[in-house]
Amino acid sequence: MKALKYSDISLVPNYSTCETRAACDPSVNFLGTKFLLPVIPANMQSVINLEIASWMSSHGYFYIMHRFIEDIFENIQKANYESWHTISFSCGVKTEDINLIKKIKEAKLKIDFLTIDIAHGHCLQMRKMIEHVKHFLPRTKIIAGNVSTPNAVADLSSWGADAVKVGIGQGSPCTTKDKTGFTMPMFSCVQQCSKVAFSREDGFMLSSASDIKDLDIPEKIPVIADGGIKSNGDIAKALVAGATMVMAGNLFAACTDSPAADLAIDGYNHKAYFGSASFENKGVRKNIEGKLTNIPSNGLTYGEKINEITEDLQSSMSYAGGDSLSCFSNVTYYEQIQA
Repeated sequence: MKALKYSDISLVPNYSTCETRAACDPSVNFLGTKFLLPVIPANMQSVINLEIASWMSSHGYFYIMHRFIEDIFENIQKANYESWHTISFSCGVKTEDINLIKKIKEAKLKIDFLTIDIAHGHCLQMRKMIEHVKHFLPRTKIIAGNVSTPNAVADLSSWGADAVKVGIGQGSPCTTKDKTGFTMPMFSCVQQCSKVAFSREDGFMLSSASDIKDLDIPEKIPVIADGGIKSNGDIAKALVAGATMVMAGNLFAACTDSPAADLAIDGYNHKAYFGSASFENKGVRKNIEGKLTNIPSNGLTYGEKINEITEDLQSSMSYAGGDSLSCFSNVTYYEQIQA
């Protein structure tokens, strides 16, 4: 069976009645909340910080704050005191994370979305953590990941996850595929993982794309495609594959105001972009599955980059033949023959 990367496919245009691309609406309803884009900056230290998270919250975009901060509780508390519109943070599955959930409950803090973020999400620790969060924070929407198989999506959802983040070893600063041999090219990964649906009669099932179209929207398990996005056009490809939301790292790390450190290489501005399992993020050389990558700055602020993504996605929608994100479900594609 051939597994496809985003670069392996070309999308085929459809007939369009759209009079202007600006009329295309790229907003998405994600777990009951409307956001202006189906795009999320990666929850990584070199991609997002509290200042950017606050800005995205106040401007109608979804974000996930990473878990590599000194005191997650204090920052969730800060977001509550400042009345952020959307409060979305990450945690792991260790003892300190278990205690964090209890502390949030005791302090009666609001947290709208909690992402349980570990490298291999299809595991017993994930199941216990989802159950723990569901018990103490029943109103919080749970995003769990990362996984890369339909069975894993079904399991995480059956354990209580409201959405599942898919993608293992495909991010540019990730070395998991080289150090362990485990990975799944993202277009095929998303395509397969997004075929998991819920039937009231049959429970969780692995469905064909046509079956999913016949189901009510709430019964489709939302999938966040995480990894492999190298250009704005890859976002459209992820949506065609079936993603509800698309996570991107280097597109945002390359912004002038990203948390990634600035540096000059041969007279050109670059940003220091590193993976969550890298030495730069961990601070110790243990179980390293990430690396530092110095990427050219794109010369855009976060706001300017989001505006560019919005315009490019509107153009993609016009080629897809519709004026809402649903148009991507009707797009066909060709597999490109690599030389």
